[in-house]
Amino acid sequence: MKKPLIVIGESIHASIPKTAEVMRQLVELGLDAYTARSESLDYIKNLIESQAARPEPGRRAGGADYIAVNLDAFGEDDPKTAINMMREYVKLVRKWGNGVPVCIDSSDDDVLKAGLKEWYNTSEDRGQKPALSEVEGTEDRLRSSIISSPLINSVKIYTIDKMLPLKKARLPRGSSGGQDFDFAFIGLLMSEDKPEGPGGSHSVDELYSLAQQIFDAAVGKYGFKPDEIYFDSTVFPLAIDMPMTPGVSGYTYRTFETIKKIKSDPKMKAAHCVLGVSNCVRDLPGRKIGVCRAYVAKAMEYGLDAVIANVEHHYGSVEPAGELLELVDAYAKMDGSTEKTNKAMELMSKFCQENRKQTK
Repeated sequence: MKKPLIVIGESIHASIPKTAEVMRQLVELGLDAYTARSESLDYIKNLIESQAARPEPGRRAGGADYIAVNLDAFGEDDPKTAINMMREYVKLVRKWGNGVPVCIDSSDDDVLKAGLKEWYNTSEDRGQKPALSEVEGTEDRLRSSIISSPLINSVKIYTIDKMLPLKKARLPRGSSGGQDFDFAFIGLLMSEDKPEGPGGSHSVDELYSLAQQIFDAAVGKYGFKPDEIYFDSTVFPLAIDMPMTPGVSGYTYRTFETIKKIKSDPKMKAAHCVLGVSNCVRDLPGRKIGVCRAYVAKAMEYGLDAVIANVEHHYGSVEPAGELLELVDAYAKMDGSTEKTNKAMELMSKFCQENRKQTK
């Protein structure tokens, strides 16, 4: 296997049923929900600490480079709810994350901005700093004083000029010294323009062009370093990655080939490529962790160096099953030719038949 992946822990996400339930319980607890001890708050604390823990033999979790927080489900009816909640969860990650920075994940730019500003607003922490003789709570407060640059997920080609100027925005007086809002970001390769690729979707060249535009603006205009940029060429479920038009390549092919093209560009080779891998196994009948493991291993061959994933699965460090790697490889090579499309379909049919039998 190649060098370790950058891992963005995905456990604090409102789309996960159990986590969403706990989040709702905290909302119902009122003003002291995020400061007064409760079973719900302890659950969130455990999610943060387990992802932030250093990897050790025999420990399933730990090893996150970022801890992602997504609360978009709570902003569907009232966007202000998600904004206010993000501020609270950012503080919790800063308090219990053992120095691991937050990944502020939202489709709402206002939520991203609120989370970023709160990450650097340590005035509340400093106001509560205990005397040296006060031992209780000192460890948490020391952790909260360690401010590493967060990750923003995501910036699109049409939000560049709204989000990236925050790099040089100044903190308000009375917060933590007036430093800049330093951050890295995930550039989502999507556009509001009509796709021009075959089959009505963006071609590899179009996706690569979007990456170039984001990179040039971030580095040339807003002062980002190349390694502060993560490109997400998006993950499409393998189960439905079946082009209906002859000569059209699959989505997985385009995702992987875009990664290869970005990482082969001397100008952008220091930038990262990231994928939220769990989406690749949607609608599959079984062996989902194994398929994800194979998907990551194959994507790493193309240049993938970061994942949004459950830290317990240790993707990138455990070898995948050979037959699952063969399955993913077939989709990675599905360039639109009849031969390669048929091979991918045959392997998927075999996989589904075998795993449906096992689950009956």
